[in-house]
Amino acid sequence: MTDYSSLWHRLTGVYEAREAQAVVRYVLDVLFGFSLTDIYSGKVTQLSADELTLLEKIMLRLEKAEPVQYVVGQAAFMDHIFHVAPGVLIPRPETEELCRWIVEDATADAHAGSLNLLDIGTGSGCIAVSLALALAGSSVEAWDISADALAIARDNAARLDADVTFRLQDALTAVAGSRRWNVVVSNPPYICDNERSAMHRNVLGYEPEQALFVPDDDPLRFYSAIAAYSAGALLHGGLLYFEINPLYAVRMCRMLEENGFGNIEVREDAFGKQRFIKALYP
Repeated sequence: MTDYSSLWHRLTGVYEAREAQAVVRYVLDVLFGFSLTDIYSGKVTQLSADELTLLEKIMLRLEKAEPVQYVVGQAAFMDHIFHVAPGVLIPRPETEELCRWIVEDATADAHAGSLNLLDIGTGSGCIAVSLALALAGSSVEAWDISADALAIARDNAARLDADVTFRLQDALTAVAGSRRWNVVVSNPPYICDNERSAMHRNVLGYEPEQALFVPDDDPLRFYSAIAAYSAGALLHGGLLYFEINPLYAVRMCRMLEENGFGNIEVREDAFGKQRFIKALYP
């Protein structure tokens, strides 16, 4: 018999019990419209034959450690629902904290209604789209090296009615032109190859490696390139925001100083890790 308990027990080889339960509840909510009351009252046992066939296909994918967000095709971020697929990183709650920091600073600024913002390495577009929606009147542009990612980001912007300009651009080869920004933000690849062994297999096996990893001998590869670009592209008083690898927070501060940035602030995430940096271009 298919019931809630039997479903989540099938995933205990992939997740701890509480997470397995949350994954199954998420699937039943998003794809079948079941409330928590529906689930605990046994409504799962009343699924039709076609629905049971679909659910079994989903469970087989989840048992192989495929992320539930890819399975259902969506992820929540900043109170919005974003389409996600294997070509883009799944938006994380930590990155929401970075967005909220930017919105907090921007809304305290008298020029918040006319900011020029650039998101480098946009992926699903979650940062750029969320900022465009939160900071109405701002001009937002987003770059990515992946055409597939940009297609997903454009779709998200269109569905959420966000005004964002998308451009195919490699962060490592960006050259400052005539466009100037009030804010540059990036959540670039920052996990070193030697950290792979500590990562969950649902990340390693499914999320795009080019959006995750950097060489052990060059952990600041993307940060250094983006900082150098931003030093020539930010307006005076402009701000650069990064999500970072906590292992390299000190090196990040030093690198930003070497690129002419000041007023550098490091913030911890909800787990107490040094996860974000803001720097001012004087």
